[in-house]
Amino acid sequence: MDFLQAIFLGLVQGLTEWLPVSSSGHLVIAQNLMGLEVPVAFDIALHAGTLLAVFVFFRKDILMLLKSLRKPSLKNPDFRLLFYVILGTIPTAIIGLAFLEFFESLFLSTKAVGLGLLITGVLLLLSRYGKSGRNLDGKRSLLVGIFQGISIAPGISRSGATISGGLLSGVKREEVFRFSFILSIPAILGASLLEVGDISSSEMGILALAGAAVAAVSGYFAIRIVQKALLSHRFHLFAAYCFALGAIVLLFV
Repeated sequence: MDFLQAIFLGLVQGLTEWLPVSSSGHLVIAQNLMGLEVPVAFDIALHAGTLLAVFVFFRKDILMLLKSLRKPSLKNPDFRLLFYVILGTIPTAIIGLAFLEFFESLFLSTKAVGLGLLITGVLLLLSRYGKSGRNLDGKRSLLVGIFQGISIAPGISRSGATISGGLLSGVKREEVFRFSFILSIPAILGASLLEVGDISSSEMGILALAGAAVAAVSGYFAIRIVQKALLSHRFHLFAAYCFALGAIVLLFV
């Protein structure tokens, strides 16, 4: 891998991690086309970059969640959101650990990526018909967590699945936007910790740092794009891209 390839993969990761088009699917396709086998450390660095974008974008919300630990009470809306994040993380962790080998096998197949992109497209289209207006609660946070667990499969977008799941269950657009991204924090951290043991000391370097930096900056702007699309009721329009790319992958890659 050279410097330009590292920058390109960082850009792909940053944009597609948060746009509802699946970063895992795009990285599998990109690596396949470029003939690359990305080191574990580089993959973790890219995810750290996109996670940094979430911390920066939602810094005020995250700070309020941490402050709520001083007086934990479900009557406190900030602590209640933190509780829902923990609740939503449970099904994601169960699905991820129970089907780890199955999900890992899917990353070896571009056809699985194509199918995953089509599934994402269907979810995005269905999200259009969700009657949002309800507040987030325990049942809905668990449901969104299940959608996040399913999105471990390559081609199924995490943001696309979680936001669509929230909208279909009737959660307000502003709430599902915030919850979806904050819910990704423990999921990404957990997935990265599972991979840490596979890192060799020689893998880290300037390429990983460069890729992470590009992923962080592009990821921040991707979150803004998702916010605008969701609040303007145009989130479902990303389905066209997922259908097109999914069909191309299934037919030609």
